[in-house]
Amino acid sequence: MRAVGRALALAALMPCLAMAAAPAMASPAGARTRTLAKAPARVPEAAQARAQVALAVTKITPKTVTATSKIEISGAARNRGDHALDGLTLRLRYSAQPVTSRSQLDQLASGQQTALPNVAPQQQPLAQASRPGVTQGWSFRTTARQLGLRAPAATPGVYPMRVEVLNSAQQVVGGLTTFLTLMPKQRSFKPVAVGWVLPLADRMHRANDRTFIDDDLSKELAPGGRLHKLVDAAATTDAPVTWAIDPALLDDVRQMASGAYYVKAPGARKGVRKEKSTVAATWLTALKNASKGDPYFVLPYGDPDVTALVRRKSTRDIGVAFDERNTGLVAEVLGRRPDAHIAWPASGVGGPGTLEQLAKYALKDGGSFLMGSSQFENPATGALPNATTALQTQRGTKKALLYDQTITQMLDEGSRSASRALLSEQRFLAETAMIAAEAPSVPRTVVVAPDRHWDPADGLAKNLLTYTKAAAWLREVPLRSVEAAQPQARAFHGYSDDYEKYELGDVHLDQTQAIAKRAATFQAVMTGPVKISYERAVLRLESVAWRTSQGRAKRARKELEDELREDMHRVRVVPPKNRRVLMGGSSGKLPVLVENRLNDQSVKVKLVVTSENTAKLQLGGLEPDDAVIELGPGERAQRWIPAQAAGNGNFGVHLDLQIPDAGGRTYGDGETITVVVTGYGRLALLITGGGLAVLFVGVGVRAIRARRRRKAEAAGDGSTGMGSAGTGEPGSGLPGPGFPGPGVPAAEYSGPPGAGVPAAGESPGVPPGTSAPGSGPSGAAGADGQAGYGAGPAGARPEDPAAVPGPAADGHAAGRGEHRRRDGG
Repeated sequence: MRAVGRALALAALMPCLAMAAAPAMASPAGARTRTLAKAPARVPEAAQARAQVALAVTKITPKTVTATSKIEISGAARNRGDHALDGLTLRLRYSAQPVTSRSQLDQLASGQQTALPNVAPQQQPLAQASRPGVTQGWSFRTTARQLGLRAPAATPGVYPMRVEVLNSAQQVVGGLTTFLTLMPKQRSFKPVAVGWVLPLADRMHRANDRTFIDDDLSKELAPGGRLHKLVDAAATTDAPVTWAIDPALLDDVRQMASGAYYVKAPGARKGVRKEKSTVAATWLTALKNASKGDPYFVLPYGDPDVTALVRRKSTRDIGVAFDERNTGLVAEVLGRRPDAHIAWPASGVGGPGTLEQLAKYALKDGGSFLMGSSQFENPATGALPNATTALQTQRGTKKALLYDQTITQMLDEGSRSASRALLSEQRFLAETAMIAAEAPSVPRTVVVAPDRHWDPADGLAKNLLTYTKAAAWLREVPLRSVEAAQPQARAFHGYSDDYEKYELGDVHLDQTQAIAKRAATFQAVMTGPVKISYERAVLRLESVAWRTSQGRAKRARKELEDELREDMHRVRVVPPKNRRVLMGGSSGKLPVLVENRLNDQSVKVKLVVTSENTAKLQLGGLEPDDAVIELGPGERAQRWIPAQAAGNGNFGVHLDLQIPDAGGRTYGDGETITVVVTGYGRLALLITGGGLAVLFVGVGVRAIRARRRRKAEAAGDGSTGMGSAGTGEPGSGLPGPGFPGPGVPAAEYSGPPGAGVPAAGESPGVPPGTSAPGSGPSGAAGADGQAGYGAGPAGARPEDPAAVPGPAADGHAAGRGEHRRRDGG
């Protein structure tokens, strides 16, 4: 089982091995940012070469060595090449003499071998690691006495240890360096006061205030995540810390913990709904508990790149980032006001302009700068440096707390792997022991401030805080104790122009400022409580975190730009269908519709309508009360614009919205429509339409009559189908009353009146109660002897041949024949 456990442990170390023997590999984002504090150091040629065998350390005990201690240094080795390396052996080199200065310690940490004259007697073969890609464990077990380690009188001693891999030709093909700190029995030194600053900041996770561009923050807050490890380290140790908190981080976390939220990746069409985050809520609770009793100070909202903004003379956003509206939410979350006033420029460096802005906003009520130690010379008097100095600004002399930049760089290296973390712990103990040993009788102070986005390996932050409290040569203190110390006179280096290339670029800031201007225009039309703001979104885009993530910054910027454009388009002029309006005649009124589709925000805009061709189309103005339109959420309003045309044609009209009382500042992109002017006025169109309607009715009536006539003829009853039959007696068609006509005596006709024969006084095809042309009243038909004219064709006159009675042409005779066939035939 022990062999199995060892194999599993070695397998877990394989990712670490790639880092352990590659000192020339690129540092993480935080480390790259930190190199701003000084010019990049030249990497030795020996360190640049890729080691053939990677080494990782897994155990170093004890942390503090005494003269009688048993020492164990264990780890793993792996052949990184693609061919076998025969005859590999492992040896331990060291120096039995303690390091005499921090500069010597730094040289040894970089891989210098000449200062390590001693070699431990035992060497270990690495037969398995000779094969490509194979990992083999190793361990050195010895004692301080066997190594001949002797501490200086009454002060800690630091001893370098280097594990090296040799090939068959005794050439070094891999190695790593660490340090052991030995404490004497008799101790005569003053412990070093160490004040810790733990940063809580993160990169941008939201575009606007409502939508996240990723859900990576959930991973950072969960167990094993970067932010979780920092809070957990403070919660499980008693070492005092001072928190540096970016309000934008707590703003994001609170948003996730308060309810459902949406995640929409840049470029995606739709967002994904996420349920209320229990991880975020748990982390906030843990932060409140861990920070109880610890002081904290706030960074400007979003941690903007103050140096870049000062260089561009865009200092307004700096004041907005420090405004209580944006920084006060930290107090809302923690339930208490900040009890420290610290101004921390990015990477601990800044020129006079940057420091003036920070002093103006962060130190207006007192406080100190927090800066990197490499920004200042050591005291001119030859005294050893402490962490407190002073800076002269236009607002008076301000204290500056200088964090140890060597330790900070070492902490960044501990973020790479578990092996690097263990080496960083040993280096931290060695560096602080050397500070105590340099001047044992002089009180020394050290400030430890990791990078803003420090991502320590598992257990590293917790162990360092524990060692700060437990190491005999260290004394943990809150930052305010260091701040209270008497400042040393140290010359300020200033800010080199060479650092400009590390700042946020002009292209990014130019486009961000363009977004800010559009956002200001959007906010200018809002009335009542402002519930949609892009102020914080712009600050997040100006964050110093984007210095090392230009690709992500571009995508986030594009996403914010698209979201702002979409929101602004919800307040707009609604164009007509096909963007055309018909105006008949030379004058009329153009309808214009304005809408507000924002869900929870009222707006006020001014409508401005402009003709492209004022010579042909003139537009009247609106009354001031009508031109300014106030709309609640989801409301619409219509206005009518008087228009006068000087001729027919198509004329362009611009429909724009402006910000009221803003000197004609335009809101949005506006719309352009085409007004089509014709020669027909409205009255002419009505007359023409009425005439056409009458025409259609007349044609319809004639069609109906013709249809009824055809139906009657088809039935064969002789009726015209027009009106009902009358009640008069059947006539013969000849003059004289009661003349029955030939073949049918009048007395013999028994058919009902009107049964196929026109009634007395009626004419075929003429409705009852009307008279056919040339016929008189029915009542007068027998008296004057003219009724026969009414029996002829409609409109026939007495002189017409068709109206002359005759036995063959008489219509009534035909009628009598028809009735004769019905009754007797």
